[in-house]
Amino acid sequence: MSQVGITLETSLGYLLKEAASALRAAMEEVLKPLGMTITHYSCLELLAQRPGLSNSELARGAFVTRQSMNVLLQALERDGYVTRPERADTGRALPTRLTASGRRSLEEASRAVREVEVRMLSGMTEAQQADALHALRSMVSSLRDGGS
Repeated sequence: MSQVGITLETSLGYLLKEAASALRAAMEEVLKPLGMTITHYSCLELLAQRPGLSNSELARGAFVTRQSMNVLLQALERDGYVTRPERADTGRALPTRLTASGRRSLEEASRAVREVEVRMLSGMTEAQQADALHALRSMVSSLRDGGS
C-alpha cells in the first residue's frame, strides 16, 4: 500500500515553512521591545531601499493586503516615521518616504534583525549559505513561473 501525501521528516516544503515560522518568531522577539511588528519593520526597510514606493508596492513587498498596508502607513505617518504627499503628482499613488525618525528606528531594528539572521546562519559555512541562497531563489522562481 503506497502512502498518499508527504512525509513531514523529508518534506522540503514543510521544512521551509518550519524555518519561516522559527524566523518569524525570532524576529518578533527582537522587534517587540522596539515597539515594532515584522510588517512595520518590512515597510521601513523597503522604503529605505526603495524610497517613494506606493501603498500597493509596499503591500506586495511586505506580503500584506493594500488595506493592511494603508492602516500601517497611516499609523507610521501619524507617529512621524514616514511622510506622504497630500496629493499625487501623477495618478493616484502617494509615494512614501522615511523621515529622520523613521531612519533612526529602522537602524535599531535592522541591527536586531541582522543578529537573528546571523544566528540562523551560524551553523553554515559561507559556501553553504551561498548554496542555500541559490536554491531558495531557484525555488521561488520555479513557483512564480508556474514550473515552466
